[in-house]
Amino acid sequence: MSVQGSIVIGGGAFAGLALALALRQGLGPEIPVIVADPALSTRPSRDPRATAIVAACRRLFEVIGAWEDVRGEAQPILDMVVTDSRLEDATRPVFLNFAGDVAPGEPFAHMVENRRLIDALVVRAEAAGIDLRATTVASYDARAEGIDVMLGDGSVIAASLLVAADGARSKLRERAGIATHGWEYDQSGIVVTVGHERDHEGRAEEHFLPAGPFAILPLTGKRSSLVWTERRAEAARIVALSDEEFHAELEQRFGLHLGEVKALDKPRAFPLSYFVARSFIADRLALVGDSAHVIHPIAGQGLNMGLKDVAALAEVVVDAARLGMDLGGADVLERYQRWRRFDTMAMGVATNSLNFLFSNQSTLLRTVRDIGLGLVDRAPPLKNLFIRQAAGLTGEVPRLLKGEAL
Repeated sequence: MSVQGSIVIGGGAFAGLALALALRQGLGPEIPVIVADPALSTRPSRDPRATAIVAACRRLFEVIGAWEDVRGEAQPILDMVVTDSRLEDATRPVFLNFAGDVAPGEPFAHMVENRRLIDALVVRAEAAGIDLRATTVASYDARAEGIDVMLGDGSVIAASLLVAADGARSKLRERAGIATHGWEYDQSGIVVTVGHERDHEGRAEEHFLPAGPFAILPLTGKRSSLVWTERRAEAARIVALSDEEFHAELEQRFGLHLGEVKALDKPRAFPLSYFVARSFIADRLALVGDSAHVIHPIAGQGLNMGLKDVAALAEVVVDAARLGMDLGGADVLERYQRWRRFDTMAMGVATNSLNFLFSNQSTLLRTVRDIGLGLVDRAPPLKNLFIRQAAGLTGEVPRLLKGEAL
């Protein structure tokens, strides 16, 4: 007997809202979709960060209708250069240069300010009739026939499936007894938006410095978003500096190729870590996004990995509904886990390896990696493969990431 009850999503950030919209589009209004998150009471969003949305995930946002709301504020990344140097080096030779298109006229990524995209997703969710609750998922009780979800406002929802999209410190994952394996890096990512005199012309830059990558990611106008990796103690020192002292540190790393540079907001430091949940599923529970995995930002794939989870889970649930299957049944959730966990582990290994290879003082490793970057730069087929991988278009790609509706 099929179970076609509600679907509750705990967490109302990118992953939770995108999943809700994809499910509503694929399932129709007959199956209620509820998103619960206290942060839904804070609108408009005040998130100061920006995110690189790769081509596959942009296609997902186009299918669910949110991209047209942010298209005018999204900055395409037209090309990307990679350098490898020490902080005191007078020049930063370019070892690798990527053209930015995965197809003619389709950049491999766009930079979007988080607050713009979150607000667009909320508006779309409200218009689609998704039930947004500014409260927590307090607890739940999974049974053979369904799952009873208790919200912080005292209401109880009889559901088929509960989705944990409540972030790296997921209470839902913890309640399910799902362990994680991973570690803390002795690194923090400093995030700040800067303005500069000259136009970046859509170019992203990744400077590999001994402490970690210093990424300059273009935003609309003469602005860029920085993701600046330092040892934790050094990052804490830098963000505590006065404006003048911070400017000196910034200028030393940013350089003068775009003219005078100035911080437009207060820099923040976020401790970096890596973990993967030992299981992406439990009884009538599925983990997506940071609830399931957190990886190093060196490849800029964290949010995009979460959106791949969203696309895969939405597809297996919609397929199950069309077959009259139990939406939260073990066979449905196992298909989701098989689809996503291996890819997540592979990306985790890749980002850990890149971080080890590039975030160190070793002259030998620097020589080896620079030779490797040079060889890749001279091999167009290999560069094209890297671009498609970065754009999320390799492997078994869910339909939403191909730009196809469910």
